Amino acid sequence: MPIPRSTPRAVFGALLAILFLVGACTASGASQAPIAASPVAVASATPAPTVAPTASPTPAPAFPVTLTDDEGTAVTIPAEPKKIVTLTPAATELLFKLGAGDRVVAKVEDVADFPPEAHDLPVVATFQGVDTEKIVGLGADLVIAGGNFGTPPDAVAKLRSLGIPVVVVYAPTVDGALKDIELIGSAVGTADAAKDLTASMRAGMDQVSAAVAGLPAPRVFYETGTDPSGTVYGIADASVYQELIKLAGGDPITTGSAQDWAQSTENLVAADPQIILLGDGAYGMTADAVAARPGWKSLTAVKDGAITPVDDIVVTRPGPRLVDGLLVLAKALHPDAVLPSLAPAAP
Repeated sequence: MPIPRSTPRAVFGALLAILFLVGACTASGASQAPIAASPVAVASATPAPTVAPTASPTPAPAFPVTLTDDEGTAVTIPAEPKKIVTLTPAATELLFKLGAGDRVVAKVEDVADFPPEAHDLPVVATFQGVDTEKIVGLGADLVIAGGNFGTPPDAVAKLRSLGIPVVVVYAPTVDGALKDIELIGSAVGTADAAKDLTASMRAGMDQVSAAVAGLPAPRVFYETGTDPSGTVYGIADASVYQELIKLAGGDPITTGSAQDWAQSTENLVAADPQIILLGDGAYGMTADAVAARPGWKSLTAVKDGAITPVDDIVVTRPGPRLVDGLLVLAKALHPDAVLPSLAPAAP
């Protein structure tokens, strides 16, 4: 769900998340027929018959395939997608990482403009809505949309009514986000590359969490943005980001709701964060501005000056750089810890 930021164009990094059930056999998964044994010579006037070698089975086609998305909708993809539209920034990143970027014909607006290879793609969705007519005109044969109202449900319904497969994604857990990466690989025909990617990501996450295991877990408020009315937004319960902070060795302070990202001053004062991370630091928010807010001067983090800007895009975008986001959090929470040096997940 898009989260307001300090500036109108700031993006919370729509939660990529894309849940598919792998329902197609591949060459690696197809069972092999037994190899015929060599004929054995026997005492007989009749020569033993020669057994012809058994041919290897033909790999089963990966398509058509029917997948179940994060909203529980069964989506049939009749053939390998050639013209894909990505309505979440995470999905755009992922397809380029999986080597399918040349099949992406349009994308959602992305303030981070990442990866660079996607810069010139037409934009068919913004915070104002989705241009379904343009998507149809591009001949899209697969659309990856954001759940939890990341993509307006009426736009999803319209595209489906026109015969375009739409997979809606929203993973509330880290494991779900990683599984989504594997499953989108199956959706676009790059299952092996997706599995290799998630294996690497899981290994990296294990290294980071192991490095901070046993260290004191500070109470952490992660600020995702503000709006003109002065409302401050944090992270919701049962979200990927709550889990990431825990894996990074922190005790996350959430909004108390799985749907509402607004954080009240009263709840924050009661929770008393020891560290405040500014995900909106790149959009103009500063430690001085935070300290000047009414009621915030009593917070331990404010009194200790423990207010730190972080790279919000890699933290809150559930795509191939999610492990980089975990490392960013761990460094911010435990600057003296010996953390692994992980290669960045460049596209």
